[in-house]
Amino acid sequence: MCFFWCLTRPKFHAFISHISPSFLSHYFSFDPDRGESDSVKMGESQRFQLGTVGALSLSVVSSVSIVICNKALISSLGFSFATTLTSWHLLVTFCSLHVALWMKLFEHKPFDARAVMGFGILNGTSIGLLNLSLGFNSVGFYQMTKLAIIPCTVLLETVFFRKRFSRSIQLSLSILLLGVGIATVTDLQLNALGSVLSLLAVITTCIAQIMTNNIQKKFKVSSTQLLYQSCPYQAMTLFIAGPFLDWLLTKQNVFAFKYTSEVLVFIVLSCLISVSVNFSTFLVIGKTSPVTYQVLGHLKTCLVLAFGYVLLHDPFSWRNILGILIALIGMVLYSYYCSREGQQKPSEVSAQMAQAKESETDPLIGVENGAGILTDAVVAKAPAWNSNKDLQA
Repeated sequence: MCFFWCLTRPKFHAFISHISPSFLSHYFSFDPDRGESDSVKMGESQRFQLGTVGALSLSVVSSVSIVICNKALISSLGFSFATTLTSWHLLVTFCSLHVALWMKLFEHKPFDARAVMGFGILNGTSIGLLNLSLGFNSVGFYQMTKLAIIPCTVLLETVFFRKRFSRSIQLSLSILLLGVGIATVTDLQLNALGSVLSLLAVITTCIAQIMTNNIQKKFKVSSTQLLYQSCPYQAMTLFIAGPFLDWLLTKQNVFAFKYTSEVLVFIVLSCLISVSVNFSTFLVIGKTSPVTYQVLGHLKTCLVLAFGYVLLHDPFSWRNILGILIALIGMVLYSYYCSREGQQKPSEVSAQMAQAKESETDPLIGVENGAGILTDAVVAKAPAWNSNKDLQA
């Protein structure tokens, strides 16, 4: 609870979202006039990385927990209304955040209402489409749909946001996807309706996750503030469409289901865990990138497979073990390359700032060399962590 309180503090989010290249150049270049000590700066850097690691850990623990809880609810107790359950998750999340706002754990920051509404509806739609994709496709093809989210996100960010992914990052992602594919994809039964639903699910999910990152940067809002304002629209979308989609998939009416005390306990538990899941999702995407969040999602898949084998004695083959090992190699390589490239970014920014500062001694040379343009560009550029947006693990 204390950890959740720390992550929701507005000062913490302000610190994360307002780091600038000027700060990086101040940190990584020598200046005898600086008043701050190196130990203070090192502490700030460590707190920044600790916050990111904490967000990733919270996401993994809460997601694995809710999968285990929902598996018991759906498989053992027969409550198979996943879309309606998700709408309840979002409703409870909104109520929890409203209580946190009342306790002044974070500040309400209204911004573009149309952007929030569109984002919330799109998020709800993507969840519904993913559930439909699972219902109208085989499990193997659904897993392929989830694997397609990473390359689709990379493509969209490359085409529309001019983000560049190095060959090393592309190689590590390929190894990761290969491993998860080996571990999870069993059969590939295709049908026209299921394929269309899967395509729409991938596109809407990618756009929603990219928007999660970009909205936080553009409007300078924290993950908590964005989640609080978009939750009602997500919950409303799924609450309206949920019963119909669940009936379409299960041929059962969610309102006619027999709610025993055991079912109600697991529903309440699932809704409480979902608060942490939804919060950590926005937090991780805001701090890192949609691609890193998807990589983290595949780590959760591997953990769920392992927990299923150890705790629930699910069938486990050498193919599963091989796939998980390959996927873990891909994750380690992804973390290493992201960390290495993240360390290179500050030094590049520092060199550019130093070059611009030297050129200021001669205004004529500065204009001819475009030094003034360079300085403006560096200041306006997104922070090195955010422009790279990849995890320093």
